[in-house]
Amino acid sequence: ARLHHGDTLGSSQIDVKTASNSSIMRAMKTREEILSNSLFKVARLTFREPDGREIVRDVIEHRGASVILPLLDDGRIILIRNVRRTVGKTLWELPAGTLEPGEAPELCAAREVEEETGYRAGTITPLTAFYASPGILDERMHGFLATDLTPSSQSLDTDEEIEVFPIPMWQVRDMLKDGHIEDGKTIALLLYWMHIYTP
Repeated sequence: ARLHHGDTLGSSQIDVKTASNSSIMRAMKTREEILSNSLFKVARLTFREPDGREIVRDVIEHRGASVILPLLDDGRIILIRNVRRTVGKTLWELPAGTLEPGEAPELCAAREVEEETGYRAGTITPLTAFYASPGILDERMHGFLATDLTPSSQSLDTDEEIEVFPIPMWQVRDMLKDGHIEDGKTIALLLYWMHIYTP
């Protein structure tokens, strides 16, 4: 790893623009599909470095997802308690879901917030986007704020177990600080929104 110090007075600005990925993908030599299902694929990618070395990566290929921060008019944030059998826990989370093929992230956000919380959003505002776990996964998550909420009804998948909790912002902050929220996408979007958009 290379360490960049800037100048000693700390006044220099680092160029933070994301580099183009075209040269990286041009270096990909082969792609072997190992697994495919309705939600993701697993592929073995082989890259050739300029010095001739080959690097192999097993990658989960995912079409992306939306994660939503639902904010009620009184300032409470809607969190869900979601049974996650993969980790053997019920987690505090923001509502989220995988994009349908060809679906725009904002449409996915509007659909998922209503299906999982039972509230329909009058306004969906984009906040940010990020990679969930780029060491093994190419999933890009799109973060949205959902406001102008009106009660509707949940429409859960048969394998989903979700409870809905409107929670005051001060308590959500405490839940973050005390480690009660363990879901990465939820931590990321809550902290982003609280830091950038709230006092």
